[in-house]
This record gives sequence, C-alpha cells and structure tokens, in this order.
Amino acid sequence: MSDDAPINVVGLNHWFGAGEARKQALFDIDLKVARGSLTVLMGPSGSGKTTVLTLMGCLRDLQDGSINLLGHELMGAGTALNEALRRRLGFIFQAHNLHGSLTAMQNVQMGLQVHRLDDPKAEQEAARHALSLLGLSDRLDYLPANLSGGQKQRVAVARALVGNPDIVFADEPTAALDKESGLNVVAMLRKLGQKRGTTTVMVTHDNRILELADRIVTLEDGRIVSDRMVNPSV
Repeated sequence: MSDDAPINVVGLNHWFGAGEARKQALFDIDLKVARGSLTVLMGPSGSGKTTVLTLMGCLRDLQDGSINLLGHELMGAGTALNEALRRRLGFIFQAHNLHGSLTAMQNVQMGLQVHRLDDPKAEQEAARHALSLLGLSDRLDYLPANLSGGQKQRVAVARALVGNPDIVFADEPTAALDKESGLNVVAMLRKLGQKRGTTTVMVTHDNRILELADRIVTLEDGRIVSDRMVNPSV
C-alpha cells in the first residue's frame, strides 16, 4: 500500500457519555486506506463503524489517537482546517437529506456551493451530468416528493459526487436501493477510484456489494477483528 495514503488512522480511541455513563466505543483502531480504493467497514450495530467513519470525515472531534487526512493531522485541528478538508470530501448517508422545496438538479447543485464556482451555467451542467450518470436525466426538475425512495437516494449520491471529491464517505448508501441500483452506485464509486483516484470508505450491511470492494474491514465491540484484501492489486 502506498505511503501517500489519503487516510491514516493510528491508535484511535473514542468515548461517548460522561462520568459514570462514559463508555468506550473505539479501541486502538489502526487503519491505512490506499488512494483510489473502495474500503468497506462491516460489523453489527454498535460495533463502531459509523463512529470511525464520522471521525475520519471531520464530523466529530478526535479525543485520542491520530488521523491523518489528505496530509493533515485532525487531532487538534481547528474549525478552519476542518471546513477546508470537508470541501474535498463527499458524504452519502442512509437518509437522503434532500431539500423538499428544491428540484433534483437544485439539490445536486448544492453540493457545489462549497466550491464557490460563481458560474451558474457550469454548476447546472455539472449537476445534469452527475444525475444522468445515475439514470435520472428525466427527473432533473422533479421535487423530492415526486421521486421514489431509490431515486431520492440516487440524487443524494449525485450531490456527493458532483464536486469530484478526493474521498467519499458513505454510510449505508445502498439501503434504500434495489439490488441493481445499489450495484450500479457502488460500481460507479469503484470506477471513480480507478479513473480519478477517488477513495471511498463505505459502511454497509449489504452483502450484495461486497464483491465490488477492494478491502473489507470488520469491527466488533469497537475493535477491528478482520481486515482482508479482496483485490490484492490495490
């Protein structure tokens, strides 16, 4: 694995709660993720996989250990650095979190706001292209209320990818999708890794998409219990 890994986690520990209710959620997590790879985090509910994902994605503050993200240490990172790094990330969550008053294309364009393109025509073209890649070219002007659950999730995926992020963090991105749509989304993420070097870290319970992963990391009770390469060439 290359030394220029975009994500390098060392000795990561994390706790929730305070006082007597304080409980350790992560124990000494070490994880280096290769550029352009598709890494899947698996494990039962409460195993810590989403906590790892949110810490790597600058969505929680580190308490103990180190995460080097795109060449920057997150321990002690200030608001300005976290915000700058988040502009280079794409997020896909199980809940699509679309704005109900905006069309599919307008929702996707919101994914470009952090890039401050100040070019409405370029933003529209980028949003249109992202939606067409996900089979939604005939739904550009639809409001979320007029889209199916799977279509809403594909809009959310387009919003995450439209800014060409360096890293995509995905939490159960295929949960609302049928098998074919789910495989298509994951195949697209894999293709982005191969073509652009986009790195994807995905939390999932979806066994249908495991064959597309480069690496599968399994957590139990806040610890990594298995780490295997599916594609040894990565």
